[in-house]
Amino acid sequence: MSIRLSLLAILDQGACYGYQLRAEFERRTGGEAPVNAGQVYSTLDRLERDGLVEKKQPDGDGQIYYAITVQGTAAVTEWFTSPVLRGAGRDELAIKVALAVTLPGVDAAEVIAVQRSALSPSGPATTLPQAIIGDARVEATEAERRWLDRVEERLASGADTKLPLSTEVPKRGRPRAI
Repeated sequence: MSIRLSLLAILDQGACYGYQLRAEFERRTGGEAPVNAGQVYSTLDRLERDGLVEKKQPDGDGQIYYAITVQGTAAVTEWFTSPVLRGAGRDELAIKVALAVTLPGVDAAEVIAVQRSALSPSGPATTLPQAIIGDARVEATEAERRWLDRVEERLASGADTKLPLSTEVPKRGRPRAI
């Protein structure tokens, strides 16, 4: 799954510091795809190296904010308008759709339409192994179609699902044992 592009998509909403970005990611994915703080910071370093984000001056609390660049915004747009390939790791498609549903300015219906258009049946099998693999692909494709249908049904409820960046400072460290 592309943590890199997920974090970049959140930064497209406004500058964030690392731990805030981690909290936003978990809030937008319902905590179903936890990411550790170290991974966030190493990803931010790579995004900065690649010219997709820029580091800002520390604020009064010493927090270093990262802001998306024009190239970063272009990468986010390309990601949301491209289908997810099977076997992409962590459930990238589910996370991508969850982010699309919560990020202002992202057309979740279009993200779903792009993914749906990438679903295609496999060709005819001539051997038993090809048939077995082909059957698995057909079943996976049908399951993905059913899931996309369900997401569209949920979106059709008309509820406003977009979330602005949270202004709440995320708590650091492990929860206290009771």
